[in-house]
Amino acid sequence: MKYIKCTIFTSKMGTEILSDMLFDMGISGVEMFNPDDIDDLLNKKNEYDWDYIDTSVMEQMQDEPYVSFYLDFNLEQDICVEEELQKNVVLQHNTIKQIQEQLELLRHKGEQSEKQNINMGNLRFDIEVVDDSDWKDKWKEYFKPAHITDRIVVKPSWEEYEKAPGELVIEIDPGQAFGTGTHPTTTGCITLMEKYIKENSRVLDVGCGSGILAIAAGLLGAEDVLGIEIDPQAVEVGKENVALNGFSDKVKVCYGDLTKGVDYKADVVVANLMADLVVMLSKDVARHLNDGGIYISSGILLELKDKISKEIEKCGFEIIEIYENENDGGWCAIAARLK
Repeated sequence: MKYIKCTIFTSKMGTEILSDMLFDMGISGVEMFNPDDIDDLLNKKNEYDWDYIDTSVMEQMQDEPYVSFYLDFNLEQDICVEEELQKNVVLQHNTIKQIQEQLELLRHKGEQSEKQNINMGNLRFDIEVVDDSDWKDKWKEYFKPAHITDRIVVKPSWEEYEKAPGELVIEIDPGQAFGTGTHPTTTGCITLMEKYIKENSRVLDVGCGSGILAIAAGLLGAEDVLGIEIDPQAVEVGKENVALNGFSDKVKVCYGDLTKGVDYKADVVVANLMADLVVMLSKDVARHLNDGGIYISSGILLELKDKISKEIEKCGFEIIEIYENENDGGWCAIAARLK
C-alpha cells in the first residue's frame, strides 16, 4: 500500500502552530520533532530514566524541527506507475493544495510575525510517495538463526535451519512484539535459566514479549510456564509463537500486570526488562515466588549492577550469581534467591 509522506520544516515554535493548523484541517496523526526535546530528555530527573542512548538519537539533535504526517495515496491507475506520474498525482491531492496555500499565507505574514517574535523557520514542504512494503518486512533481512547459548538456537519462522545433535531450537516470528532473542540481555537470561530451571519447575515470565523466554523455559523442561504481558498485540504474538513451537499444553501467555490480578506461584521468575522496572517489580516478584525461588532479571547495564543488586536484596533476596560477558555490549543478568 502506498502513502504520501509530508514533512514541513519549521522552528521550535512553528511545530506547535503547524500542528494546530493541520488538526483544524482534519489531520490528527502528526509527528512533531524538535531537537531541543531530546536535550531535555537526556537531562534525566530519575536515576533509571535512561540505561542507554542510541547514537542515532544524538545525531538527530543536529536536525531542524519539523512536523510530518501521512496521507492516503488514492491512485486509480496501476500502483506501479512511473515516478513522474506519481508526483503529478500527489501535487493534485486536495489536502496538499490546501496545505501549500496555508504555508504561502504564513510566508507572507513572516515579516509581521518576526516583529511579534514569532519565528516559523523556512517552512520547506517536502512530499514523497512511500510504499509500506519497502519497510514493513525490511528487518527480516537481518534476523537469521543465531546461537543464544551453546545449546539454544533462535531461528525466525521463515528461515531454514538444520539442528545439530543436542541443540534446542526456538522458532520465533516476533511480529510487532519485542524479542527476536538476539539481544545480549536475552543471552544472559537464558544462560541463567539453563542453570536454575529444573524438570518440575513452574516458571513465570514477566513482560514476555514475543514469548521467547517462556518457550525457552519449556524447552529446558519446565513443568508449567506462564508468560504475562501488558501489550495486547504482544500477547497474541506470544500465543502464536508458543503454538508454533508445540508448547501450548504447558506454556500459557496472557494479558496481565504483575502488580495486580496475577495469581501464580513460581519456582523461577524471569524478567528481561529495564533496570528501573526490575527494581520496581522486585517486591511483587517476591510475592509470586515459592520459598527459595529464583529471580532472574536482565536489561541491566554493568555499571548499574551493584546498585540494582542492592535494591533487589532489599526485597528479601540474596544475590547468587551475576552473569557478565565482555562481548555482550556491557549488559548483565542477575540471579537472586528468595530468602
